[in-house]
Amino acid sequence: MKRFSPCLLALLCVALFFNPAQARPFLLHVAPNGDDARDGKRERAGGGSGPVATLGRALALAREARTSGLAKEGVVIRVGTGRLSLSAPVALGPEDSGSSPQAPLVIEGMPGGSSILSGGVRITGWQPVPGKPGFYEVQLPEVQSGKEVYRQLFANGERRQRARTPNNGYFTINGGSPDPAQLNVVIPFKAGDVKPEWATDGEVELVALLAWADLRYKIRSVDTARSVVTLAGQARPSNREDHAHYYIENAPDALDQPGEWYLNRKTGVLTYFAKAGEDPNRIEMIVPRLHQLVSLRGDFTKQLTVHDVTFRNLRFEHTDWTMPENGYADTQAAVGVRGDFFVEAAESIHVEDCTFAHLGNYAVELGRAAKRCRIVGNEIFDIGGGGVRIGEGGSASEAFNVCGEHAVTDNHLHHLGEVFPPAIGIFVMRSGKNRIAHNHIHHLYYTAISVGWMWGYQETPCRDNVIEFNHLHHIGQDKLSDMGGIYTLGIQRGSIVRNNLVHDVSAYTYGGWGLYTDEGSSYMLWENNIAYRCKSAGFHQHYGRENTIRNNILAFNREHELMRTRDENHISFFFTNNVVVLAQGDLLGSSWKNDRFVIDRNLYFDTRLGTNQASLRFAGATLETWRARGHDANSVLADPLFVAP
Repeated sequence: MKRFSPCLLALLCVALFFNPAQARPFLLHVAPNGDDARDGKRERAGGGSGPVATLGRALALAREARTSGLAKEGVVIRVGTGRLSLSAPVALGPEDSGSSPQAPLVIEGMPGGSSILSGGVRITGWQPVPGKPGFYEVQLPEVQSGKEVYRQLFANGERRQRARTPNNGYFTINGGSPDPAQLNVVIPFKAGDVKPEWATDGEVELVALLAWADLRYKIRSVDTARSVVTLAGQARPSNREDHAHYYIENAPDALDQPGEWYLNRKTGVLTYFAKAGEDPNRIEMIVPRLHQLVSLRGDFTKQLTVHDVTFRNLRFEHTDWTMPENGYADTQAAVGVRGDFFVEAAESIHVEDCTFAHLGNYAVELGRAAKRCRIVGNEIFDIGGGGVRIGEGGSASEAFNVCGEHAVTDNHLHHLGEVFPPAIGIFVMRSGKNRIAHNHIHHLYYTAISVGWMWGYQETPCRDNVIEFNHLHHIGQDKLSDMGGIYTLGIQRGSIVRNNLVHDVSAYTYGGWGLYTDEGSSYMLWENNIAYRCKSAGFHQHYGRENTIRNNILAFNREHELMRTRDENHISFFFTNNVVVLAQGDLLGSSWKNDRFVIDRNLYFDTRLGTNQASLRFAGATLETWRARGHDANSVLADPLFVAP
């Protein structure tokens, strides 16, 4: 048996006690029952120590620890179980940054999503309304005084509908799109759909869904003789769709279905029509008072970033949405709606294994000068806007302001666009070198993943993005038009869309596409994707240049399998080695006139034709005629032998 000398034993002890690998970060505790007079050093109160009550106080203590040298190995702020009600957004600046990637600032909750950061307040003191079974009301002085306006209500963790008519479905505009040249939107309606008293109320809103955008304006006049309603604002040129559908919200007489509510801003009275078995005094009724939960902002003047900060195992809940006094009109993608977890001038911000629920806007935004952030393993649902928003609408004027190199992976996003239907699951504007992978996105009303924010053939910083291994389904749901499972805009050199599964994309009128290269989409590779059961086509290129579409499966789409809209004098795309199967509609839709496309080495099969595949038509032509035009010389007509079609 070997024996160690006393000197060697001493050296081993020194290594054990002073090995940097054994060092621990500086730990602080926050809890709903905490006290900001404490030191935050203990999880439970005792001996004058214990958790603090607010993240603001914990961040201040963390700064002190870094200044005094106690936090060389980083700081962990641990939020205890329960709801931490925020009176203001949690704000982090450059001084809150981690010391290094190895010594970050970590703000974490308890496992299982039991640590909640909420921007809401509970409403109590409900009184039954005499003579109206199921109706309850409560006086809110802060609303009557004009201090607060609440636009959302949640009952036991479920979103409740503001008084709306019709309760199900929509009214239909009795004619064409609103005219953007008019100072006020004028909408023709069918007799009886719009009531004159809604104009005198002053707070009733009309929400119209117009192709890829919406507008929400207050009603200002109703002419029953001409059956037209005039709204408080102007339409945008993009607000166009004939016979579009709309609904009325926030009308007092629309409070006629259990689960609806109405807030009278003049009297401050909130009225709720309870669902069967509900007593609002016995359940949790919450209204959001904040419009943002977390803000990480660096210093643009000094070009200092917030960096090396991780949020983990937290649940973010309850924000409200806002609008200008008279309303708004969207252009596309709910672009005017910002993030409730907002990041700009920041690097290496990580959001891991968190939940975002019951919010009014986009859940997460990585904005100007945000770089190398990771949004990983989160669930995002019941959101007024979209899931994750990256970049800005304009191009960065200097290198510091560039946004990009982010990873958005392994997230579950669902039931989005509950207030702003045009909002997108993952929305990348002018931002490059991002990876969007292994996300599950479903049940929203517009596009699941949208990349690019430039129309036409101008160069853009949106390049070298990779969109892969995402599962996208139940998109559009017949509410809006002109959307795709994956949608791109503008030149995107080096970008790759691969190994995505897209299905059940359905539009109100036109444009439910699986893979959609819209205006100017160019120089992209789309490979190994599957798009099926989409309304308009599995793949559609409006116009673009030299995209490569290879080794994809387009199957069982309803109107067409493949679409090309605009004939241009350059190669639109290279469509090769794809499997295309149809059971209804046409193989090729829209325009295939000028032959400026390369299409070959594909397999085509129409399940309706059986052994008579030779009668399949290519934009009205037989295969022989189509080949004479220079296309599909090496393609075959054959059953792909799917195991489970």
